[in-house]
Amino acid sequence: MSAKAASSNQIMPEILKISSDASLKDHTQHIRGILRKGGVIAFPTDTYYGLGTDPFNQEGIRRIFEIKSRKADKPLLVLVASASQVDQLAQSRSQEADRLIQEFWPAPLTLVFKAVPELPDSLTAKTATVGIRMPGNEWTRRLIEAAGCPLTAPSANRNNEAAPQTADEVAQTFGDEIDLIIDPGPAPGGRVSTLLDTTTRPPVLIRHGAITQREIESVLNMECTLVS
Repeated sequence: MSAKAASSNQIMPEILKISSDASLKDHTQHIRGILRKGGVIAFPTDTYYGLGTDPFNQEGIRRIFEIKSRKADKPLLVLVASASQVDQLAQSRSQEADRLIQEFWPAPLTLVFKAVPELPDSLTAKTATVGIRMPGNEWTRRLIEAAGCPLTAPSANRNNEAAPQTADEVAQTFGDEIDLIIDPGPAPGGRVSTLLDTTTRPPVLIRHGAITQREIESVLNMECTLVS
């Protein structure tokens, strides 16, 4: 159920505690209403808690940058629940990208694509590209479906702070700067997602993570370029 947590130090955000195997159907209208207004929610991904807003909503994107004290030249990654949502965000996918999607997704592998022109420059940091991941845990994919749109998912922390694994950590960091924390339990943590730019050939490995360079190269039958 929903509740406002009390704190002697700060006003806390709304926290929706829900069993990880419970249906989100009863909460869909509330979640979508927040997102339509440019609201920001926090939720567990297949790595850590992330901050979610509609990637096409400029107000929500602006708030995430403000909340995280994030530099404007750092784009936001986006989570999807289905291949059809990838088509809403990306265009001109390479054969290598399609092969990686088929082989690995859902998984902690973030792929960079050419962005559709409708995506705000603030989300892409004027790179004309967008990083997309289909998370490996089913619960997060169900949440994205309930939200009715892909969700941004930068880690729910401020610059240079540790990524959070629990709803309480998120609440203590942000207070009521965010609109809703959805708490089905802790995020698994572990290694961050691997980040791979598929807009070039061969693809460029931007960040090492849960999916190894060797695994990627084995699927593609080519060596990836490493970002310098």
